[in-house]
Amino acid sequence: MHRRLLAALLILTLAGCGDAGSRAPFADSRTPPSIARRFYAPDNWAWGYVRVGDGPVQRYGVSSPPVGPRATVLILTGYGETAEKWFETVRHLNGAGFTVWVLERQGQGGSERATPWRDLVHARSFDPDVAAIRAMVRVVIRPGGQTPMIVLGHDQGGLAAMLAVEDGLPVDSLILSSPALQMRSLPRSPDETRRLGLWANRLGLGWMKWPGEPGWIREVPATTLAQRTADRQRGSVQQAWMLANPDLRTGSPSLGWRSAFFEAAERARKDTRRIRLPVLVLTGGADSHASTTAQDQLCQAITNCRQVRFPTGRQDLHMETDAVRSPWLTEIERFTHRPEASGPGPVTP
Repeated sequence: MHRRLLAALLILTLAGCGDAGSRAPFADSRTPPSIARRFYAPDNWAWGYVRVGDGPVQRYGVSSPPVGPRATVLILTGYGETAEKWFETVRHLNGAGFTVWVLERQGQGGSERATPWRDLVHARSFDPDVAAIRAMVRVVIRPGGQTPMIVLGHDQGGLAAMLAVEDGLPVDSLILSSPALQMRSLPRSPDETRRLGLWANRLGLGWMKWPGEPGWIREVPATTLAQRTADRQRGSVQQAWMLANPDLRTGSPSLGWRSAFFEAAERARKDTRRIRLPVLVLTGGADSHASTTAQDQLCQAITNCRQVRFPTGRQDLHMETDAVRSPWLTEIERFTHRPEASGPGPVTP
């Protein structure tokens, strides 16, 4: 049954594919003319690439504060996110005295693509993401221990961060902002979606996506943007960068990518006990993408965990209105300097 279904998917997927594009990594993006200056790259921003073995090339960026750094933060982006989307937050953290690095996921942002269709997010495993995180910390950043080294993972970047920490990543603390441990938007049931992805990978067809799922969309519905943030101006920033830079565009994930997500999420939950360092979980009470129940259970399973819930916050807390984003930033700065648990159950700022 799975083989017949995959054959049909192959025909439909090929019929819907556009022109093949370059797989190469992309840096030095062009600033969109439509965005405010606060969304521009920090003044001393620099791009770089990291690659582990024969894994994909992944793009990162870095900027430093104007004075000696008080801490170093490595941001791991969420699904489909570009480093450019984080520029406003990086500027703020630089101003607070942090050196900030942003590592994009494999096959997303300006990182190398796994298929000729640049907006198709495909990966067979999250292991290359985890390997790139280790390389960033141990080879590129190389913290000396004089200041705290923190990893901040957003959405599925939080899942990759958990896997890296569970594998012994040498950092001082972990911040998970709207971590995605379960999927809510799927073409079929979770079990069927996972099984189909496994079959697709075994047959070398994991790069396919479910028919009808879109690639990159030029005109994103306002309702879709509103599901991620209540701030319309911040909510339109990433789309502006993608309009100005076609190489940054991403759409729906492949069958193989979804299978990789399920495998990574199961492994992360199974090994939660390995997380010994202080953890801060930041939860949006109005998040319709990531399961807040799973986030609650995650913090309860970690020995040293503080959870803060923002009742009106949606998925992208870093792109929310100032009423949500400002206390979100305050919690990050506070935890960086005093990483400690707050007792059972989430608190509100």
